[in-house]
Amino acid sequence: MVPSPQALGQMLGALDMIGIAVFAASGALAATRAAQTFVTAAFFALITGVGGGTVRDLLIGAPVFWVHGSPVAAICVGMALLVWFTPEHWWHDKALDWLDAAGLAAYGVFGAAKALSYGVPPLQAGMMGVLTACVGGILRDVLAGVPSILMRPELYVTAAALAAGLHVVLVGCGLPPFVAALPAAAAGFALRGAAIRFRIALPAYRGKR
Repeated sequence: MVPSPQALGQMLGALDMIGIAVFAASGALAATRAAQTFVTAAFFALITGVGGGTVRDLLIGAPVFWVHGSPVAAICVGMALLVWFTPEHWWHDKALDWLDAAGLAAYGVFGAAKALSYGVPPLQAGMMGVLTACVGGILRDVLAGVPSILMRPELYVTAAALAAGLHVVLVGCGLPPFVAALPAAAAGFALRGAAIRFRIALPAYRGKR
């Protein structure tokens, strides 16, 4: 039985909220692990959760998604509270990596889909998907003074690019956006998961010989 468009839309919307929550949790953790205050943790959660989508919306001329009647800000603050009042061992890095992989893939697809819906050309729409997935984490790391996710040895941005790019290609081939979203997100998650599990990385630049 194939899910209806409404059911698929609800599934993707739920995954979007989960992605926001996961990214917000990673932001709050960056603050708590640096022994900062709850206010800082909540700020980090918000910046990480909405950073990529905010940049995307500003670039494509859309209303910023979390400002107008959205529960996103409350979700981010709620995740900061959860991190603040729960034992640190609940949030070990490996579990967060896998949750982050799901959020990364979903955000890559959502960012590309929203850009396409605003008439952005396919190549630029794919780039908007990558920005949506990655900018929040970059802002978190810059504010925390730690090495950026861009410097991770295993594939990260590439997984976001796969999710966003595949969605754009599938929509260009005539699939409805809600149908194209699922295989695109699955492909991005699979690539990121393989990178986590097997430490897959692109070759590094070694300079002239």
